[in-house]
Amino acid sequence: MSDTSGQGIPDPEGPSNMIDTEYEVGQDNISMSMGPFGLDIHNPVFAISGLSIVAFVFFTLAFQDSAGAAFNDLRNWLTETFDWFFLTAANIFVLLCLFLIVSPYGKVRIGGKDATPDYSYTGWFAMLFAAGMGIGLMFYGVSEPISHFSSSFADNAGTPESWAPLGGAAGDAIEARNLGMAATIFHWGLHPWAIYAIVALALALFSYNKGLPLTMRSVFYPIFGERIWGWTGHIIDILAVFATLFGLATSLGFGAEQANAGLNHLFGVPINDVSKVLLIVAITGVALMSVVAGLDAGVKRLSEINMMLAALLLVFVLIVGPTVAIFTGFFHNLYEYVRYLPELSNPFGRDDDNFRQGWTAFYWAWWISWSPFVGMFIARVSRGRSVREFLVCVLLIPSVVSVFWMTVFGGTAITQLVNDGYQLVVDSPLELKLFAMLEGLPLQQITSFIAIVLVIVFFVTSSDSGSLVIDTITAGGKIDAPVPQRIFWASFEGLVAIALLLGGGLGALQAMAVSTGFPFTIILLLACFAILKGLHSEPR
Repeated sequence: MSDTSGQGIPDPEGPSNMIDTEYEVGQDNISMSMGPFGLDIHNPVFAISGLSIVAFVFFTLAFQDSAGAAFNDLRNWLTETFDWFFLTAANIFVLLCLFLIVSPYGKVRIGGKDATPDYSYTGWFAMLFAAGMGIGLMFYGVSEPISHFSSSFADNAGTPESWAPLGGAAGDAIEARNLGMAATIFHWGLHPWAIYAIVALALALFSYNKGLPLTMRSVFYPIFGERIWGWTGHIIDILAVFATLFGLATSLGFGAEQANAGLNHLFGVPINDVSKVLLIVAITGVALMSVVAGLDAGVKRLSEINMMLAALLLVFVLIVGPTVAIFTGFFHNLYEYVRYLPELSNPFGRDDDNFRQGWTAFYWAWWISWSPFVGMFIARVSRGRSVREFLVCVLLIPSVVSVFWMTVFGGTAITQLVNDGYQLVVDSPLELKLFAMLEGLPLQQITSFIAIVLVIVFFVTSSDSGSLVIDTITAGGKIDAPVPQRIFWASFEGLVAIALLLGGGLGALQAMAVSTGFPFTIILLLACFAILKGLHSEPR
């Protein structure tokens, strides 16, 4: 056991058992108080977060026209001004994860040296993917590769108005394909999963190894000490609630857009605000039932169903699509990703402003705004894993699976365009590109219906697991807060998504993800330092 003196962290095995003392002090200062309707309220985090979100929904719905313009201006300002900051921070997260994998810290076991995993690998991976990437993979699996390929191949690639990554490859179909797939994998590979891994590891370490509450403030005990039980900790948790709620609302908005487009494509359901609102209301209702059922009975079961459906759709496209090109393309895409990674992750001296700000900076802010939700969810299901096992599984394996997913769906769409001249995958709007690709394959009615079901169930698993996480934060780390509190947060996730869709559409959703992701990026950079101090005090 290493000496913890001077580390600012109580020794979990010391003779005075200081961790228990600090936990009791924390509970005294962040004590639970039963409020109206049986809510187990952690004052003032619950009150400030809840009232602020209620006010936000009200004013967005009351002033829809002006809200839309304000949201778009906010997003453009943040991504244009701080794109270098988002890119630099994401690089730091990746480098820290890789360092921890190969360092002696990798031997530390989450929950202590005798802890054993709570879930099998199958259940663990299912929950990781359903919570971490679900709706995004469905929405962007086809639309992003084909968009990057088209912009890279276009005549205006390399011009200021181009959206091509790294200036594109005008007229060169092979290089445009390489660049398009590399840019897509860059957004869905190591960097987003490193963001999730940092938050998840920090929460798991300070909760299961240090005995502190499972909430974001606990991560900062090595930095702020006792102040985490006061307003310093309150502000951290409130930011975590805002980031989680608006990150989820962005994903739920994307899910509603795509589900509405798919239902219109198959059954002629009109694409309008009424349809999207009804979808959000209906799916939020299903999420409420899952939330009430709890983690094992609700979220875990839905996640496993979703994984089976996703695997079924992926295998179908793999078999009936360009199978040989997909398998060879997988390894080729990995190579191109590694080849282009230094340029794509470079924060400075680039000319591809539209791509860097409109795609990458938004993505990193979106992932960061999701990170309290996904990180806490991963932490809750990862007890018993070593740090090395945890990071390899959370960082590397999901990244490889994401590469394969993008290769199957995006590679098939690009092949349809290049080899068959199938223009529909380019001409369709983002939310319809998946269905356009499936229309070029056999059994498109069945596969499109499965895709809609996938979007909806991913929608549900994101909503219910997000509600459990926000509930935990606002209850001061208590993981068994009352059911009415879970219902409150699940309901307001849907309301926020509705308000943003009506108040500015996808642009408003993206703007709020970026605006909450920006301050939380600073929180995560401080968390990196806290993780190192926490691991240094662990027995090795």
